[in-house]
Amino acid sequence: MADNSRLPMTYRGYQRLMEELKRLKGVERPKIVGEVEEARGHGDLSENAEFHAAKERQALLDVQIREIEDRLARGQIIEVSKLSGDKVVFGATVTLADGDTGDKVVYQIVGDHEAEPKNGKISISSPVARALIGKSEGDEVQVRTPTGIRTLEILRLDFID
Repeated sequence: MADNSRLPMTYRGYQRLMEELKRLKGVERPKIVGEVEEARGHGDLSENAEFHAAKERQALLDVQIREIEDRLARGQIIEVSKLSGDKVVFGATVTLADGDTGDKVVYQIVGDHEAEPKNGKISISSPVARALIGKSEGDEVQVRTPTGIRTLEILRLDFID
């Protein structure tokens, strides 16, 4: 069953997907096609492990390409720099204070495929992002995480790309 739902993504995330698709189609696919042809030249295909391995890599690559093409087709590009307001939405960069430790952390809410938590980019479907959506500066949210319930205060809200 096809999933026709829109996928929110930043312009930068869209660009990264396009670059990855170009690399897979322009570099990886020709390389694997060459491997298949070379392995085919080694004789009996029924007992040619090299051929079967290359065909399997080709099939996996084709799946990867189709997945990226699907994401791009369903992508809803959000231009973060054109957003404004006083509520947390997709694309917002949020500065938070941890209620327990007082530590400050900055997160940008991005699409699922763009998430890099160690680089401050959290997925729109993550527990923290879901708790923040619709909230404003000064609000406190409680988030259930694998380490327990955390209280976070929204210190600042920005819309930067």
